[in-house]
Amino acid sequence: MDNVAQAVLGKTPAIRLALTALFTEGHLLLEDAPGTGKTSLAKAIAASIDGTHSRIQFTPDLLPSDVTGVTIYDQKTSSFDFHRGPVFASIVLADEINRASPKTQSALLEVMEESAVTVDGVTYPAGRPFMVIATQNPIEQAGTYRLPEAQLDRFLIKTSIGHPDRESVVEILAGAAQRDRTKGLQPLVTSRDVVGLASVAARVYMDPVIADYVARIAEGTHEHESARVGVSVRGSLALARCAKVWAAAQGRNFVIPDDVKSLAPHVLSHRVVVDVDAEFNGVTGRDVVESVLVQVPPPTSKK
Repeated sequence: MDNVAQAVLGKTPAIRLALTALFTEGHLLLEDAPGTGKTSLAKAIAASIDGTHSRIQFTPDLLPSDVTGVTIYDQKTSSFDFHRGPVFASIVLADEINRASPKTQSALLEVMEESAVTVDGVTYPAGRPFMVIATQNPIEQAGTYRLPEAQLDRFLIKTSIGHPDRESVVEILAGAAQRDRTKGLQPLVTSRDVVGLASVAARVYMDPVIADYVARIAEGTHEHESARVGVSVRGSLALARCAKVWAAAQGRNFVIPDDVKSLAPHVLSHRVVVDVDAEFNGVTGRDVVESVLVQVPPPTSKK
């Protein structure tokens, strides 16, 4: 986290969430204004894990093959060769993902869920670790396509970086001559280490009462008056997996209710579909989740 923070100044909470998604082997959706360091965050994580990094600028004319790759006939060998697309990297930055057509957005569905790409009937693994960091601009909506709920559900965490504080801005301005702060970062772990650490975090103990707490939170989103669709089972699994990584990062081999409460707004909010009338009144998925967290009491002891 400290290594990434050298490139993304003053944004420790966002970095912590991004690394939680990495070690949970999930994907991150950043909804933020331009110039807040989204690209720097992706490049800094890739540099810190000694992994590969690619950036895809999503535009309305982008084709699915521009993302996944294409099969080309080689006249010399009289065979078809697969040319890998930019999605084959450890960290993939999908910049302004909502500017591409739904057809192109759907090209990411398989690789985000299965870590593999199927082209012309042949499946190509994306490798491990594999993480998509997608960005959206919440300000300018002209010429964009709203992400379908099925794709939003495949993002483990949704958060924002936000603008840095004044001290961080002053430090950034002092180093204005250095255009890319990620170039000086040294890798701390290998890609294989990341996979191993993810396996360690997956073995963190979650007591049945904590699992019941997660289930009751998900159930609460279904019953909330402002929600049309609540959190899916995939969302509950995502929250449980993130809580294990969160606990391991703090040196614990067990999950506590505070782990779940800290992560729930970031893991569940984008999975809640708000009722039309409630949305018109300004209610968001985060409002629903935070309301449920107040209504659902955390466990205080084992059953």
